[in-house]
Amino acid sequence: MRNQKNITILLAEDEAVDHALVAEALEDNCAECDLHWVKDGSDLTDYLFRRGRYSDPMRAPRPDLILLDLHMPRKSGLEALQEIKAEPALRHIPVVVFTSSRLDSEIMSSYQWGASSFVQKPRTFDHLSEVINEMRKYWTGVVRLPPRDF
Repeated sequence: MRNQKNITILLAEDEAVDHALVAEALEDNCAECDLHWVKDGSDLTDYLFRRGRYSDPMRAPRPDLILLDLHMPRKSGLEALQEIKAEPALRHIPVVVFTSSRLDSEIMSSYQWGASSFVQKPRTFDHLSEVINEMRKYWTGVVRLPPRDF
């Protein structure tokens, strides 16, 4: 098991405002977190499979945790989740669906395709900050993440 002091988080989120809010909440609550951002499901899979502009591992480090919005252009979060969990080299990476959806069908589909958790995006920054802090505690203090080079 590796040291949990630093955690690389990959946020797949098409809304720049939501990205900025998550980045601010992480900055406030998770000094050990290194956030990387992709704008849609296609960029997410390109990042993870190190294709195109993400071919350099220094630019696209393997994430310890993925925060995944479901509703994105080009490739949905569920489509990306299916690709991630179908790939043996990636399926061990925990994926937290982090979306505004409240549909039971999307919750079920997320878990059926291998999501580790389903978290509804809070509507206020204060609540978002609390949720991010709780996720930080869980993913850095409660569970042990697999080694990056696994």
